[in-house]
Amino acid sequence: MQPSVSLGRIAGVKVGINWSWLIVVALVVWSLAEGVFPETNPGLSDGTYIAMAAVAAVAFFLSLFLHEMGHAQQARREGMEIEGITLWVFGGVAQFRGMFPSAGAEFRIAIAGPLVSLAIGAVCLAVALAVPLPDAVDGVVFWLGYINLFLLAFNMLPALPLDGGRVLRSLLWARKGDFTSATQTAAALGRAFGQVMIGGGVFLVIFVGAIGGVWLAFIGWFLLMAAEQEGSLAEVRVALEGLRVRDVMVTHPVCVDADLPVDRFIDEVFFRHRHTAYPVTEDGEWVGIVSFRHAAEGPREEWARVRVRDRMIPRADALGLDADADLSEALPELAQTSIRRALVFEHGRPAGLLSMTDAMRVLELRGGRLGARAAAEGVVPPAEGAGRDPRRSS
Repeated sequence: MQPSVSLGRIAGVKVGINWSWLIVVALVVWSLAEGVFPETNPGLSDGTYIAMAAVAAVAFFLSLFLHEMGHAQQARREGMEIEGITLWVFGGVAQFRGMFPSAGAEFRIAIAGPLVSLAIGAVCLAVALAVPLPDAVDGVVFWLGYINLFLLAFNMLPALPLDGGRVLRSLLWARKGDFTSATQTAAALGRAFGQVMIGGGVFLVIFVGAIGGVWLAFIGWFLLMAAEQEGSLAEVRVALEGLRVRDVMVTHPVCVDADLPVDRFIDEVFFRHRHTAYPVTEDGEWVGIVSFRHAAEGPREEWARVRVRDRMIPRADALGLDADADLSEALPELAQTSIRRALVFEHGRPAGLLSMTDAMRVLELRGGRLGARAAAEGVVPPAEGAGRDPRRSS
């Protein structure tokens, strides 16, 4: 899940908002102001209900953010690299690179978020029940406690990609010593729960006339798709087992000088070699990577005045992989890049170029139909951990 708007860094973690987050904010405010608070706290004005709903929505998403920060901070303690936190239509998602170091580490990371939600929910309910508060404040605090505990219960269902599914996977992993098998089992449960929720939602809409069934079916669909994705990634690991990035990378890629004008790059390099992307060099060092698509932006008459360095992705922003990284574990990161290419290094020195096309070709050869399905799905990684750290090289 990629952020649409960046909010900067909080406690050293990048935080962003996906456009879909606005949908659920509007739904939460509307449902609270029109239905929930008038029922739980009758006799207040419409303006008061709207204000209560707005405050409750902000507090709700703050609690979701704290839940994800629980995951993120525990992952840091386990030695993992944090990509960031994104708020979106289903709440929040903590993204970090690399496979969990151990089953115990995954358990601690997975349970950290629910423990934060448990603490928030328990404290809010205790305050609402034990402390005399104005009706409006009491209604918001009580709802916030209730909703955190309700979502905690749902989130602990033993189904990937929910936290409960990650807890289950960690326990199965610890018991069997097989991460892939544990993932497949937890993902199968995720698919089953998703199908039940979709069926339940359709039943509520058709036979009960409850519009909330649409939302239940939507969540079930998301759970089903995410579980399918987790299972596919586990199968990819099996298909590519034993392969390293060096086994698939192009060892002597065509390079382009950073000061070469874009018109000459296209006429002399691209039309000659027809590759999609090229490492960019300066004084013999790799300083970035440029794609034909990025280089060819703008009117052709401007190309002579623009240098390759002006259109390249700088090395600091490009994906860099270690030549000895497992291919199956580097693939999800490669799929997330805009140009589907990565610079490969060995002991900090340039070693080659890895393309998604070459990786998919190997996957199709070793995985048959699996490779085609993975290519169609883009090998998108799960939100909270995907594979062993490919070690972004500097």
